[in-house]
Amino acid sequence: MTDWNAYRAHLGESIHAFATLSPDTLRGLQTLDGAAARTGRLDAKTRELIALAVAVTTRCDGCISVHSKAAVQAGATKEEIAEALGVAVALNAGAAVVYSSRVLDAVDSVQG
Repeated sequence: MTDWNAYRAHLGESIHAFATLSPDTLRGLQTLDGAAARTGRLDAKTRELIALAVAVTTRCDGCISVHSKAAVQAGATKEEIAEALGVAVALNAGAAVVYSSRVLDAVDSVQG
């Protein structure tokens, strides 16, 4: 079991250390992170729900930690989060089917 609060704090320290070593990388990430919010077309809660679904599909514990807190702070309910995660699950399963068909196509191309 993970202590998500302790993990989030540790992650912040580790990222700060990385930022010291590679400041341009972190500035670039901050630019990307802020760019989506600047359009104002999606509210913070919706962006955080999307971020959680993506975090699940990319298997990023750091993203899960940070965006879980941000989603709750943006007003997302546990039920809304579960629905967003359901979309992630459906897409991952769907993606596996799509990529399975690609594997079969690749195998067919090798076998002639």
